Amino acid sequence: MTSVRQYFDKELEELHLQLIEMGKLVADSIDKTITALKEQDIELAKEIFAGDNVVDDMEKAIERRCLNLIARQQPIAKDLRKISAALKMITDLERIADHSADISELTIRMANDKYIKPLIDLPKMAEVAKNMVNQAIEAYVSQNIELAKTVCSSDDEVDALFLKIVFDLTNIMKERSETVEQAVDLMFIAKYLERMADHATNIGEWVIFIDTGEHKDFNKDNEIKNPFVKKDI
Repeated sequence: MTSVRQYFDKELEELHLQLIEMGKLVADSIDKTITALKEQDIELAKEIFAGDNVVDDMEKAIERRCLNLIARQQPIAKDLRKISAALKMITDLERIADHSADISELTIRMANDKYIKPLIDLPKMAEVAKNMVNQAIEAYVSQNIELAKTVCSSDDEVDALFLKIVFDLTNIMKERSETVEQAVDLMFIAKYLERMADHATNIGEWVIFIDTGEHKDFNKDNEIKNPFVKKDI
């Protein structure tokens, strides 16, 4: 006969598998987004919008599982923190997918224009952000606190790339006024990537919360001081 604890552990394992699947979809969306941007691939950019709907559906499914676990099992202490953290994490994953869709929209708009500068730092930002998402999910499933801390510290690399991109594009706009529209679009893309990394950092913070019971906001500690940053994006 299955005990209450065995049932709970089985449900928690299913939750982990769903989170891994959602994290993989989100990481793949980052990859596809930057590929579409580099290759100015309109059809791939359109696919990303459809993928965003799939992520939205997964968020709702995981949310239902979490709420059912809380209602039926009434977990306490660390078990409750695990489920509460999962509820927070799926929100961050969904927002990352939203930003992929945002970038895809800008990609479509710029698809017929030659880029004003080679895309070097934006793909670097995307790669770091994608790795942060993968590592954050791995840290949650394995309860690897050190890996979660590594995710949080990786945000500094993304922030540095963001500032470099803004600096470079600002100089281009000063020298060539006709580049302003595209330069602004590219800045928005950089900002969306920077926010992806922030959301991955949030996930890392929730992994640490599960172990410690305390939630530290690494993003607040490392806030970018830059006039182009909008906190609500």
